[in-house]
Parts: sequence; structure tokens; C-alpha cells
Amino acid sequence: MNKNDEVEYCNLELRFDRQDIQNLIKDLIKEGYSLYWSENETVFLISVRTGRKLVKLRFQQIKDGYKLVGDYMIRDARLSGWMEKLIGDMRGHAVVKRFRDRQIIIENIMFGEVIRLVEISGYQQRVLYQKGPLLTDQELTKLFYSEEGEERIRQRRVEVDEELDRLNEAMQSGDTALMEACRVKLAGLSRELNMLEW
Repeated sequence: MNKNDEVEYCNLELRFDRQDIQNLIKDLIKEGYSLYWSENETVFLISVRTGRKLVKLRFQQIKDGYKLVGDYMIRDARLSGWMEKLIGDMRGHAVVKRFRDRQIIIENIMFGEVIRLVEISGYQQRVLYQKGPLLTDQELTKLFYSEEGEERIRQRRVEVDEELDRLNEAMQSGDTALMEACRVKLAGLSRELNMLEW
């Protein structure tokens, strides 16, 4: 990443427990960042100094831990790299916008992997990458207003259950190839269920 590039992280869906947050603080200190943190009943706040800027990471308390919330504009290449590694490691969801010169690159990330990559130059928009056969907005709307959508959700849930059984058998037999195939299929089914249930 170029030093002048700005990266914006939006719609973050990253979940943490208290130990994860403590590890993040240790990692940032090891990376040489100056930071401080504070906490109240609802929010754990980590403020990271990057040059003259202060990036405030907000972790909202939820039932079973914490969730990183808010949108973040980062100009520090190392901190951007760290944020992207975090999204991948935590298998999180995010929309990442990279601003450089007169161009914007937008990455849609689900479960830690890029599912769509779009380049915007001026008024032109070009899809550089899209993973799998995703449903269009019109297809989603049609499914929403028909019973076909409910039936499809039921079918996908049955497929998820069957795939989980297959994964369990693979784990018990130690079949790593089958385990990986099951995980890939489960990720695809999970993405489709998320879209259908949205």
C-alpha cells in the first residue's frame, strides 16, 4: 500500500472476547504504537496514535463478548495491514474501501475472505472479482415475496445439517481432505443462508 493511500473500513462485524482484546493491545504495543484504552459498562475503547492522527477502535459490549463497531479511516500502512490480518484471522465481515489518486477499490469481505472486488474510476464501475453465483437484488426480492424463499432456506438448513454430519465423520476418521471440502461447502451454504435470511 502506498503511504498516501487511505483505507476505510465499514460495516465491520468482528467479535472478540476479553482475552482477544488484551492480545490486540499487546500486539499493537509490540508493533511500536502509542496507545491507551478505557472502558465503561457498554464500550471498550482503544485509542491508537498514528503520526498526528488518533484512531479510536470501539468495542461494543454484547451478550457473549465484544463487537468492533464503527467506520475507520486509516492512512497508516502498517495499521491497515494489521486491520486486514485481524479481519482474516477473526473470519469477520467488512467493506474495505481503498482510495488512491482518482480511483476507489472496494472489497466486500465475508468470513475473512474477499467475495467481491469492485474498481471505481470517475463515473465508471468495474467488477474485478466476484466469488460464486451470488443472487441478484431482483432474485432476492422475488424470493422474499414468494414461498420459494422459505423452501430454499429449509433446504439449505438440511444441507448444512448433512454437511456437519459429514464433517464430524471426517474429523473422527482423520480425513483432512474431506474435512477441508466440508468446510468449503459449509462456508458457501452459510453465505447463501445469510443472503436468504437477511
